[in-house]
Amino acid sequence: MKNTKSTTRKKSESTITAKPDAAMNLRDLLIDGLQDIYWAEKALTKALPNMVKNATASDLAYALKNHLEETKNQVTRLEEVFQSLNEKATAKKCVAMEGLINEADHIMEDTMQGAVRDAGIIAAAQKVEHYEIASYGTLATFAKTLGEEDAASILEEILAEEKAADEALSQLAEATINDEANDPDEEEDEEDNVIDDDDEDEDELDEEETDNDYDTDDEEVDEYVEMYTKGKHR
Repeated sequence: MKNTKSTTRKKSESTITAKPDAAMNLRDLLIDGLQDIYWAEKALTKALPNMVKNATASDLAYALKNHLEETKNQVTRLEEVFQSLNEKATAKKCVAMEGLINEADHIMEDTMQGAVRDAGIIAAAQKVEHYEIASYGTLATFAKTLGEEDAASILEEILAEEKAADEALSQLAEATINDEANDPDEEEDEEDNVIDDDDEDEDELDEEETDNDYDTDDEEVDEYVEMYTKGKHR
């Protein structure tokens, strides 16, 4: 008689032990996700001004400022979502957003100010947008499944704003900023202008020194002629 394989699955040794307050159902998972994104949006209201400050392109700075105001409004609307679910608006640290914000800071530190840094800022900002798009899409679906239409409606509105912000950043990158970041001539022109200015300053200095030499020589010649003339008369 052949041995039959057991159909019972052994518990994996890598199974993660749930925390005491772990989500027990979809509603708990929705609330947990809302707390996460609530913290994320609040953190962004503090991170975006730094991106605005470091952006060189006026169109990029404007887009980031616009999204900053949008983000502040999203924080308020998330509070409305909590209220619609009869839950207290509570923020729980979002590890993913913390990492994305830290990465944005590193990108700005690792790039020269100008088009290259602008391209880096867009890349960092779009990573944030993609995370938010995934988060709001999931939360809106959870809310719909639970029959929480008011919450789902607000979450879908925020989702649409995040998608629009991502699209705006893509257009900026593709229209001008990426090409400018890929063009070394702009930096070379700036360096050439500095060199040309230095050459002009040196030429002017040489001319001044030369003029002074001629003046000195002329004075010495006049003195010599005068002395020679007096001696000849004697």
